[in-house]
Amino acid sequence: MELFFLLLLVVLMAFALGSGFPVAFALPGSAILTIAIAAGTGYLFAGETGAYFSHGGPGQWLSAGVTNFRGIYWEAERDTLIAIPLFVFMGIMLQRSKIAEDLLVTMARLFGPVPGGLGISVVFVGALLAATTGIVGATVVAMGLISLPAMLRNKYSVPLATGTIAASGTLGQIIPPSIVLIILADQLASAVDQAGSLRQTLYKSSTGEISMPSDYSVVSTSAGEMFLGAFLPGLVLVGLYMLFILGFALLKPSSAPAVHEEGTFTRGFALKVLITLVPPLALIFLVLGSIIAGVATVNQAGAIGAVGAMIMAGYRLGEGKRGAYSPAILSILALLGLAVVVSFYGSVNIKLIQTSDDVVALVLALIAVSLLLIAIFWSGWRTLAMGNTLRGVMVETAKTTSLVFIILLGAAMLTAAFRAFGGEELVKNFLLGLPGGFWAQFLIVMLVIFVLGFFLDFIEIAVVVVPIVAPILLADPGANVTAVWLGVMIGLNIQTSFLTPPFGFALFYLRGVAPAVVKTIDMYKGVIAFICLQLVALGIVGLYPQLVNYLPNRSSLLSETAPPPQNPRLQFCMEKRSYEQFQKNGDSILAAIQSAESIDMSYLPEDIREDVAEGFESPGSPACDGSHPGGGEGRGRGGRGLPADS
Repeated sequence: MELFFLLLLVVLMAFALGSGFPVAFALPGSAILTIAIAAGTGYLFAGETGAYFSHGGPGQWLSAGVTNFRGIYWEAERDTLIAIPLFVFMGIMLQRSKIAEDLLVTMARLFGPVPGGLGISVVFVGALLAATTGIVGATVVAMGLISLPAMLRNKYSVPLATGTIAASGTLGQIIPPSIVLIILADQLASAVDQAGSLRQTLYKSSTGEISMPSDYSVVSTSAGEMFLGAFLPGLVLVGLYMLFILGFALLKPSSAPAVHEEGTFTRGFALKVLITLVPPLALIFLVLGSIIAGVATVNQAGAIGAVGAMIMAGYRLGEGKRGAYSPAILSILALLGLAVVVSFYGSVNIKLIQTSDDVVALVLALIAVSLLLIAIFWSGWRTLAMGNTLRGVMVETAKTTSLVFIILLGAAMLTAAFRAFGGEELVKNFLLGLPGGFWAQFLIVMLVIFVLGFFLDFIEIAVVVVPIVAPILLADPGANVTAVWLGVMIGLNIQTSFLTPPFGFALFYLRGVAPAVVKTIDMYKGVIAFICLQLVALGIVGLYPQLVNYLPNRSSLLSETAPPPQNPRLQFCMEKRSYEQFQKNGDSILAAIQSAESIDMSYLPEDIREDVAEGFESPGSPACDGSHPGGGEGRGRGGRGLPADS
């Protein structure tokens, strides 16, 4: 009977979605109806409401989804979703203030003389908008309204033009900061906990020991690590798009001609490019750079992006008026002032004032912060006064955020109902029964996600499918994959499915704004090449996981590939400690190194052998004679663990 109600759950959900019922209510509605029917049937025929549940009762499973959702706010480690309204606000503000439109028009003029230049400019701006908005529908619509008429007017191939716009608009799925990555990070954090429990159970049954070594545990992920992991794959995808358009234009110039416009390369246009391009790039640098450098969390970076977008909108809405750039200039001066104070006086803490220099630093910091607050409120007042832009952005942000969180709540209840009837065990047994191990399971899951992308939005896929399949994939001890890699692969897969005819969401968005002369079949033809490019990118990331794992590993101080600490004081303490240990135990350390040098390492690759040899030489170099703490020059990659190599 559990299988019957599981099938009923899937049928009700499919019927509700197919009939056009809102997703936010179709997911929890089908869960509530199925659980109620199962409870009523059990009470009538078995005398117990929980008779037809795999375990537990209807009350337990109905409350499970709400409990899981509320845990987001109760658990300090799971505050990732707070960043969603901040990044949504940033994206909508940039769209409403016409900054995205300025980018498209200016970059089209800049790249126009290059073969396929208009298409390359669309990809370039799509990547920038993805890094500042992360909203697929808004990006596709904006570029469709602005770029498509210009590309058709300059005799671009209709399939190439529509395919370029649709594919570039979906870059917001994978290029950080992306709402998809935030939601995936939150879902994978829960999946890692479940996978860890599964591995613990497997270890206990295999060895009989209760305590499992930490080396066998599944490493969790965060939104910041997901952003870092998706950065390089996103750049690979952008590069593939640009190379394809350039190659297509060179092979078939009539389908992607160069556009020569008089008066482009002038001093005034150069200034226009500078004003249009530098602020969005600076905003991207502040948002992503603060995360990479460890200065800010994802939530704090989202706040930086929201404030930065409002300041940019303040001068764009007042363009042409006297003092249009005053708030932006004031904010830049304030930030420079704070940077100078931190550089000269170090950290400023009102609780640790001891000298007159501390007082001076505090006063200067207060002045700089006050100027920054004035600039922020000044820009906010402008965006509110000019066209009531701020109010419109706030309303749209509230609507979008509410939709996301309602879907999250509904999906949590649907997942709970799926587990109530043994669906999770059914999927687990099916995947584990496949021949081929982890990769066979992974390919089946990716195929299912790809097909679901025809019908469901990325939010539903991330919150319905990932919690069910991710624990099974991550729990496999032979997989040796990270949660970050799995999340990026799923994100790339979802992005690919958004383009696939006939149900691709990006195609629907573009069809809604494309002129009647553009046929739907031409749009379908145009995206085929870009779907192939995305599959190529998916294969590259699958074959070379380092593209995903490199930056997250580098950002961790304790990882094997971590750089030296950026804090000079911490670096000095480490070098001093290493120096003291070497002076105390230098003879035994050198003896151990000499013993290790006798080991046959001919089986290692040549580059690794060179690194190891360099590491062996470092402790015995003249730099380790005690003239400088830490050995100074002994920083070869192969000798990271040696005292003189700190």
